[in-house]
Amino acid sequence: MPMTSSPVARALHGSVLDALGTAVTAGRLLPGNVLTLDGICQEYAVSRSVAREAVRVLESMGLIASRRRVGLTVRDRAHWNVFDPQVIRWRLAGEDRVAQLLSLSELRLGVEPVAARLAATRATPEQSRRLAEAVRDMEIYSGQGALAEFLHSDQLFHRTLLEASGNEMLASLGEMVGGVLEGRTHHHLMPAKPNPEAIALHDAVARAVRTRDPDGAERAMRAIIDESVQAMAEEARD
Repeated sequence: MPMTSSPVARALHGSVLDALGTAVTAGRLLPGNVLTLDGICQEYAVSRSVAREAVRVLESMGLIASRRRVGLTVRDRAHWNVFDPQVIRWRLAGEDRVAQLLSLSELRLGVEPVAARLAATRATPEQSRRLAEAVRDMEIYSGQGALAEFLHSDQLFHRTLLEASGNEMLASLGEMVGGVLEGRTHHHLMPAKPNPEAIALHDAVARAVRTRDPDGAERAMRAIIDESVQAMAEEARD
């Protein structure tokens, strides 16, 4: 049975993983720094099995490398899996979160308008319905000031849109986009009351997908991301 099967072990694993991942992505552990399992066990008061599992996950993300007769070496950013949702969350918890969010937004600008165009030719009736329902819920939760619920509906909208593109590579970016939206909300880079214009643009995307209007879908999605970048910049200045 894997050591993470125990609730206590899972909690310890998550705690150590978050601590080490945040330390690496925030630059408190620099590239070339060497760690040991014994050192991790002592610092975080965990067993070797918990430490080993955390190290295994960090290795899979490219944050550290295990080298014989050297130890666990912190790797530089060029080796990180920057698309991993957990890596994104750790980086957003650091001091350069605004730069990270803007970088991810630039990526979205090259991805989501294309996905919207494809969705306008490939979306199923069920996917079109989910997009419309997500927009409806965003409007409701915005009026209630329920940001957590608004975030969930916003994430559902974007995941559904990427799925509706019919392209498995684009669909796989759903968690990454969801992480960006979550980061904006949790780090107070989202207006206290969502912008009605942004909600209207989401509605425009949903309508364009439903009516098979690729140009309209791409244009509205590009406007959504432009609005998001501008709003983040304003919140960061404030």
